[in-house]
Amino acid sequence: MRPLVLFDVDNTLVDRAEGFRRWALEFCSRWRLDADQVPWLEEADGDGLTPKEVFFDRVRKRFGIQEPVASLCDEYRTRKPALIPPCPGVLDGLERLRARGWRIGLVTNGEADVQLATIIAGGLAERVDGSAISGAEGVRKPARRLFELAAERCGAALTPGAWMVGDSLAADVRGGREAGLRTIWIDRGRPLSPDAPRPDFVVSDGAAAIELLIGERERR
Repeated sequence: MRPLVLFDVDNTLVDRAEGFRRWALEFCSRWRLDADQVPWLEEADGDGLTPKEVFFDRVRKRFGIQEPVASLCDEYRTRKPALIPPCPGVLDGLERLRARGWRIGLVTNGEADVQLATIIAGGLAERVDGSAISGAEGVRKPARRLFELAAERCGAALTPGAWMVGDSLAADVRGGREAGLRTIWIDRGRPLSPDAPRPDFVVSDGAAAIELLIGERERR
């Protein structure tokens, strides 16, 4: 049976943090803001967890920008996906997984158009077998149903031998475990607190997760 692995997208396979930094620099240039405002923008963004309507409302108030929130949101959603690079080593790693017979799926929270644009711009679309985006499905990780949809689109099912890889302990590790999957947490330099859900493995980035998967499979 072909093994299955499901990946998160942002800060797992693509460097969402770097893409946001690039967008923030462009935004500062456009609105004639000092580049030293980029850290404030990054903090206000909350690693993508702050709703964009809330984020841009704060931005307008801080910098005295008159453009409506809706317009700023639309511009952001159109531009930012093109600025997000794939994480180092990930595209080659996905090719290696596929060459070894893995089924590869994406399971990601976010707006459908933004996440789809990110997947395409990051070079992921042609390297995976299926995907499930919360904004298109009406259900978010950690709900089991989103993992099930991703697996189904890969022509597979959630089985004890399948994997989930991601950088969110709540969405990816807890959600993956509750869906019966083995999990790999991408820590991005963050500590694992004692009360956090326990992943099977902890690695620093997506490329390291892929190497671990290949090694685990070859040891069997």
